Amino acid sequence: MNEKELFAEKLKALLIERGYKPMASVLEREFNLRHYGKPIGLHAFASWLRGETMPRPARLRTLAEWLNVPVSDLVSDELAYKLDRVEKEKELSKHIWEEAASYQDQTVIKLFLNLPSEQKKVVREVIMAMDKAYRK
Repeated sequence: MNEKELFAEKLKALLIERGYKPMASVLEREFNLRHYGKPIGLHAFASWLRGETMPRPARLRTLAEWLNVPVSDLVSDELAYKLDRVEKEKELSKHIWEEAASYQDQTVIKLFLNLPSEQKKVVREVIMAMDKAYRK
């Protein structure tokens, strides 16, 4: 059984154990109520349950928190370990810029991160153009 299929089986079992039907519509409703970020569509949840795809790490964490289990109860121990290492590395690098940035800069960065991708691209281009002009 590959990682995606294993995830699907574990997810279905946990949903049933917690009193939920293992259906994409149930996952869509319950997950999107709890996940901070862009809502996920029915098709994505159906592919999780069929073992065709797996959620990104942030979504795995939301699932684990909702179902009140460690991430390792949703994926293999090996993948859970890798995800934990990546998260710890991200936390370390996150603290570096947060400590260096002022409160106003942090607020602007958070606003930037919530923009749609096309608007982010424009902001990046403006900043790079300003940096290039400043350095001349």
